[in-house]
Amino acid sequence: MTKEEIFNKIAAIIADRFEVDQSTVTNEINLEQDLDADSIDFVEFVLELEDTFGSEISDEDAEKLNTVGEVVDYIAARQAK
Repeated sequence: MTKEEIFNKIAAIIADRFEVDQSTVTNEINLEQDLDADSIDFVEFVLELEDTFGSEISDEDAEKLNTVGEVVDYIAARQAK
């Protein structure tokens, strides 16, 4: 799966979960600050990522994911293995 395909899936999840227009989602969006995600929102987002991409994201790794671009890179790195 290409980074663009990963980004598009993540953007769709963000648009649905955080009620934003998918076309406004960029790699620079900060999940906590720009989407006003609280800890429960973030945990649910991570669980949905795990289901969508079929890979586990540790709590320690999830804490390091701040932007959409970081999430895309993380998922892409795990898909390559």
